[in-house]
Amino acid sequence: MARILLGVSGGIAAYKALELVRLATAAGHAVRAIQTTASMRFVGSASFAALTAAPVLYDEFERDPARGAFGDQTPPDHDPLSHLELVRNADVFVIAPATANTIAKLATGLADNLLCSAALAATCPLLVAPAMNNHMWEHPATQANVATLRARGVTVLEPGHGRLGSPGEWGAGRLPEPAELLAAAEALVPARAAAEALASPPAGSDRHLVGVRVLVTAGGTREPIDAVRFLGNRSSGQMGFALADAAADLGASVTVVAANVALARDPRVHYIDVQTAAELQAACEAQFADADVLLMAAAVVDFRPTAQIEGKLKKGGEQQLEIALQRTPDILAGLAALRRAGQTLVGFAAEHGDGALAHGRSKLARKGPDAVIVNDISRSDIGFDSVDNEVTIITTSGETHVARTSKAQVAHAVLDAVIELRVAAPAQRAGPPA
Repeated sequence: MARILLGVSGGIAAYKALELVRLATAAGHAVRAIQTTASMRFVGSASFAALTAAPVLYDEFERDPARGAFGDQTPPDHDPLSHLELVRNADVFVIAPATANTIAKLATGLADNLLCSAALAATCPLLVAPAMNNHMWEHPATQANVATLRARGVTVLEPGHGRLGSPGEWGAGRLPEPAELLAAAEALVPARAAAEALASPPAGSDRHLVGVRVLVTAGGTREPIDAVRFLGNRSSGQMGFALADAAADLGASVTVVAANVALARDPRVHYIDVQTAAELQAACEAQFADADVLLMAAAVVDFRPTAQIEGKLKKGGEQQLEIALQRTPDILAGLAALRRAGQTLVGFAAEHGDGALAHGRSKLARKGPDAVIVNDISRSDIGFDSVDNEVTIITTSGETHVARTSKAQVAHAVLDAVIELRVAAPAQRAGPPA
């Protein structure tokens, strides 16, 4: 079980933090709480103290009767500094709700209260759950502060969308539900333990991605015909998201460019949402230079209308419709041409029926990645809309068949191949084949 340090700032959603504590303690976790003075206007410290069975702190100069210990620990025989000892003992630090004011302080490194001082001193994973008025959340200053925190490795959850605190208010800004908060916090605990273990792997062990930045594309692009119709495909994004989760399991820093994906999201992963091939290309080009590994799992529509029809196309009396199409850019080939030494590129080939492997080999030769993952989408039991997959991993040194299994297991097999490629040729690749 984990030690969860909870920071509560001053918003009306502070009452939800009580339910988070209840759920966490019922699950066997040890919880300590820090409150800002503003939060105490909404929920008193006695409520958190009762649920955590531990003292609640709000002032940097306040003595902690538990001397920084959690419920499963024996307090030290001296009085340590609260903001240092609490985060030293915590497995994860959750700030919920996090107001716009607190997020601004965290982004700028201010330490003018116990909560912010503890966050600045924290070496454990930091999870921030925003809750505020939708206009405050959407303000460029708040968005810039959130981007700053995420760039530093802080997990910032997206707020919920719906009715807000004041009558008549509706939009983005709701604190995620307590069960979601607990799941996000629990997801960061094993990630921390795994990263610490992998940071000092056994002699001869190199099966990890600690310190590696992985860029994944997932889902399927959609090219608008008119205001309501589009050209697209049936990719759900399951394979791409499984790759992202597996990379995070191995200690990587993961960014996913998600094209129209409606799946649950891993709090360890940073997501960039796009719709069209052009948007996916732009997002990839912006992220590619900093990536060490590219996993190009998205299904990009090959053709798009040369022009989008304004408004909604009416049937009228026409019996047929002709739409002029143009080819979308080859994103993988374009990125391969920009690669720097040390980058590993993996393409995916969703082929249909006979000749799948031949097409995959051709793609490897033409586009310049280090590997191509081939799967046969003509089969109803694997591929699109299925929880299972069966693939062949093609590299210049050979081919590996992965028999039908879950997409999570396929993802780990792909990452095994990536690790082998990186070990076999570290920092030696610079550009696609001539």
